Amino acid sequence: MAFVARIGCDLVDLERQSSELNHAADVLGFSWQVFSLAGAEDADKVFANLAAEGFDAAYIAPGPVTYQLREQIGDAARQYRVPTVADQDVYARAGALLSYGVDVNTLFARGAEYIDKILRGAKPADLPVEQPTKFRLIINVKTAKALGLDVPAQLQQLADEVIE
Repeated sequence: MAFVARIGCDLVDLERQSSELNHAADVLGFSWQVFSLAGAEDADKVFANLAAEGFDAAYIAPGPVTYQLREQIGDAARQYRVPTVADQDVYARAGALLSYGVDVNTLFARGAEYIDKILRGAKPADLPVEQPTKFRLIINVKTAKALGLDVPAQLQQLADEVIE
């Protein structure tokens, strides 16, 4: 059984997601635990704990604190050799092993189009609700090497960006 950490501090969001996370953990055969970060000193402590307890991976939940601490999180993840993933590319660029998530630039562009339509008189209720359609995979090969992991060439070819 794999042990996965969820690192972040948005407890309201966590409460909403807990049942979904528990279901996914049961189906996929892993257990998970939440770790909160309040400041830079916490990143080192959390990752030292993850390494000591044998966690297989960590997921970085997006939020203002984890965004602010992304460099410290990346450094600690490499130092303690904990593969770390996120859903925003800034975390992979800061040292997480990989990120896979919505292309934020595309979302902003679509949002601007909707704002333009509304300012030209369209009723917001008449505009269709859209789901994201573009996702980005960023792989940090530099971090993979620091963790002693090989990223298959086939996976690197699928990535939108590979950080050497």
